[in-house]
Amino acid sequence: MISKVLKNIFKIPDLRERVIFTLLMLAVYRLGIFVTTPGVNRSVMEKIMSTKATGTLLGLFNMFSGGAMENLSIFALGIMPYISASIVMSLLAVIVPKIGELQKEGDQGYRKITQYTRYGTVLLCVVQGFMMAKFLESLTGPVGEVVVNVPGWFFRIITVITLTAGTLFLMWLGEQITDRGIGNGVSLIIFASIVARFPNMFFQMGKYLKEQLIQPHQLVIFLIILVATFAIIVFVESSQRRIPVQYARRVAGGRKIQNSHLPLRINTSGVIPPIFASALLVFPATLSSFLKFDMGPLQGWLNPGGWLYNLLYLGLIVFFCFFYTFIQFKTEDVAENINKQGGYIPGIRPGKETVNYINTVLSRITFGGAIYLSAVCMLPDILRNQMGLPFYMGGTSILIVVGVAMDMASQIESYLINNNYEGFSIGGKGSLVKSRRG
Repeated sequence: MISKVLKNIFKIPDLRERVIFTLLMLAVYRLGIFVTTPGVNRSVMEKIMSTKATGTLLGLFNMFSGGAMENLSIFALGIMPYISASIVMSLLAVIVPKIGELQKEGDQGYRKITQYTRYGTVLLCVVQGFMMAKFLESLTGPVGEVVVNVPGWFFRIITVITLTAGTLFLMWLGEQITDRGIGNGVSLIIFASIVARFPNMFFQMGKYLKEQLIQPHQLVIFLIILVATFAIIVFVESSQRRIPVQYARRVAGGRKIQNSHLPLRINTSGVIPPIFASALLVFPATLSSFLKFDMGPLQGWLNPGGWLYNLLYLGLIVFFCFFYTFIQFKTEDVAENINKQGGYIPGIRPGKETVNYINTVLSRITFGGAIYLSAVCMLPDILRNQMGLPFYMGGTSILIVVGVAMDMASQIESYLINNNYEGFSIGGKGSLVKSRRG
């Protein structure tokens, strides 16, 4: 089935060109990972990352940059400043009325918001780049080796310029993939970063198994749970709660009722909650390392796997699920649009009652989505701590990989179906990703 779909992809000229362009752009990104920032000692940084990166912002950046932080690459900041700027703009759209109005102006408003997002990205890159330069100057290796060869303002300025240019290039690269390739460019860059670390993880599995650091049954259990986790993510991300909506249409001789539905995804917030939760929880550890002060017992409690860390992690995921969902999904606007189009929810009065009903349904499924995200994100820590596994795979990484893969499959399938080719069907009963589109 997969081989047949791959053959069909290359039979469609437009789709073939988009796929090849996407692969070439991702190859350019991966090559840039190995271009080191001027003035730093890469080998010393690799030693530090292997011993001190766990539970810090450095580890988080390294995960989402595909090892760029470990290599002290020009892409060390990754695409995260652009994502952060986009999220900030979404929040400002709720707080600042003028920005909220831009979202309703169509393409012109979208272009302005995009421009503001780019300005915000540059600002974040400058701030993070300067902090990164200062942090690198303070780092020393296991035996006192320095990371920065010649510290000072010249190094800081060069680092800020280099890292800012690297992130802006990735932003441009992502936009090119979105416009001329297949899939969302920014998501694919993060996807490529995470997937690039999978071979090393499986190599470590084989090494630990050979050295008897893990037992064969532990590895089998891990792989079974991993496959089951992938299946659960695919199921949940494909699931929708459909609210029935009826529209009255005028036809010759009277009125006709047209049945439709309002689809609500169980996980509306995506991977934003665990990313934000992780960043907030590792910030104290990173700050203590930067300022060189001892946090005492709090340090152990806030390490991944600690009881306080787990409790706060779960609480923050639930909070950000609700917060981000209700920012992105404006129930008042949805209810107003339904009413303007002559629609109504059966048994619910238009106006405030419709808003309250949608809010109630959305709150219930968001709570379920929060529990699902919490379980997926906590599972790797449980495996590592309870089974004694010496390797680590973040739940956030799994979510991103599966989510991006499903979106890619959905877009490719649309091209195939529009050109009368068979999509990703199972047993002739339809598409696996077709249910996402409802």
